[in-house]
Amino acid sequence: MCGGMLFALLANVTYLQALDSERFAEDPRNQRMMLARFASPRGDILLRDGTVIATSLRAEDGVFRYRRVYPAGPLYAAVTGHFSLYGIAGVERAEDALLSGSEPRVKMHGLMDGTRGGATLRLTIDRAAQRAAYEGLRGIGRPGAVVAMEPATGAILAMVSYPSYDPNLYVTFDRARLDRVDKRLRADPGDPLLNRAIQRNYPPGSTFKIITGAAALDSGRFGPDTPVSAPAVLRLPGTATYLRNTGGAACGDGTPSLRYAFKLSCNTPFAQIGIDLGQDALREQAERFGFNADLDVPMPVARSVYPLGMDRAQTAMSALGQFDNRATPLMITMMAAAVANRGTLMRPYLVEDVRLPDGRVIDETEPAPYRHALRPADADRLAEMMVEVTRRGGTGTAAAVRGVEVAAKTGTAENAASGRDHAVFTGFAPAASPRVAVGVLIEGGGFGGRVAAPVARAVLRAVLDDQAE
Repeated sequence: MCGGMLFALLANVTYLQALDSERFAEDPRNQRMMLARFASPRGDILLRDGTVIATSLRAEDGVFRYRRVYPAGPLYAAVTGHFSLYGIAGVERAEDALLSGSEPRVKMHGLMDGTRGGATLRLTIDRAAQRAAYEGLRGIGRPGAVVAMEPATGAILAMVSYPSYDPNLYVTFDRARLDRVDKRLRADPGDPLLNRAIQRNYPPGSTFKIITGAAALDSGRFGPDTPVSAPAVLRLPGTATYLRNTGGAACGDGTPSLRYAFKLSCNTPFAQIGIDLGQDALREQAERFGFNADLDVPMPVARSVYPLGMDRAQTAMSALGQFDNRATPLMITMMAAAVANRGTLMRPYLVEDVRLPDGRVIDETEPAPYRHALRPADADRLAEMMVEVTRRGGTGTAAAVRGVEVAAKTGTAENAASGRDHAVFTGFAPAASPRVAVGVLIEGGGFGGRVAAPVARAVLRAVLDDQAE
C-alpha cells in the first residue's frame, strides 16, 4: 500500500513538473515566476530607423529589478502593447520568448557568454507614417484605425488604433494603482485597449467594390469600358426592397462604363454585377485576397469574412461590401496592396529582424507571397480604374497628392449597431510604381471620401516625403 502511495506521489510530482509546469508558470499567484520575469532586462523594441519604442530600465526600489518603459506613450501602443504584472499584449506578447530571452537561441547565447537579457526586435514601422496616422485620427476624434504597408514586401509601415492608451500606465508595481488603471481602461467606452486595426472587423462598404471589380474583370465578361446596367433604382431579387445610389443620384446615362461606375462608386451597377456573377464567384475572389483565412503579423488577426449561403438579394448587397461582409482595417489595406503589386498580395509582417544583446542578427524576415489575388493584367486595369477615383469628379479627390497619381477606393459602410455610417478608404501611391498602400476606417465617420480620405492622404504624403529625403 505504501509503495502504491509513493508511486502515485511520484507520478503526480512528475506530471506537475514536466507536463503542467507552464500553467503554474503563468499563474499570477506564482510570485517566484513573477519575480523571475522582472529579474533581467527584456530586449528593446525599435522602429525601422532604430528609434527605441520599448525598453527596460532598472527599477528604483522594491523586489522587482527591471520595469518596462514606452518612450512615445500612446503613439505605438497598438503595436507594442504592454508588459506588466497584470498581463502582456501586442508584440510584447506575440514575441515574448524572444524579448524575454527564453527562446532557445537567445537563451543559449546568454549561457555561453554569461549575459542576461532578451533579444532586440526591429520593426517595420515607419515613424513619419505612424505619426501622420495617429494625428489624423486624433484630429477627427472618433474611434478608428489606420494601417499602411509596402505593397512589394508586405512590411507594415503604420498600425494605429484610436483612441489609444499609454502603456506606461501598466508598468507600475503598485498593485492597487495597477488595479485602478486596468479597471478604468477596461471600463472606458472608447475601448482604448482594443487594437481596432487587427482585432475588430467591420463592413467594408464600397471599398469591397475592388473585389467585385476584380471578379468582374476575371470573368472575362467585363472590361473597364464595358457598359454596365446602372438604373437609378434597382429592386433586389425576391424582395420589395429597392436599392439606390448614394443620395439617390443617377449613375451616368443608365448604362455607363464600368470605369465610370467605379469612379462614382455607383451602387446599382455593382449590385447587378454581384447578381450576375453569383456568390460563389465573389467568394472565390474575396478568398484570393485573404478573406475567410487566419493570419498573424505576428499578433493574431481577426478573420475578415465573406459569408456563405446567401440568396440573390443578399449577394447583391455583399457585392457592395454590406450584408454580412466584414473586414479588418488591415484587410482593407491589403485589398489595395494586392492591386498595387500587380495581383500578388505579400504576407503582412511587423518584425524586420531580431538581434541578440551583442547586436548579432539571428533572424530576418524574408518577404513572401501570401495570395495571388488576380492576374497582373487585371490588376493593371483595376489600378487604372482606381486612379480615376482621385481625379476630378471622383469620390476620392480629398486623397489626391500634388504631383503624384493616387489609386483609391472610398467607402461609406452602413452600421446598423449605431445608425452612423463608417467612413472607409483604401488606396496606394504612386500609382505607376507603388511604394505605400493605406487603409483607413473611422467609426461613425460618414462619407469615406470626405472623412477618411484626408487621413489617408496625410499618411501617403508622410511615406513618400520620408522616402524622398
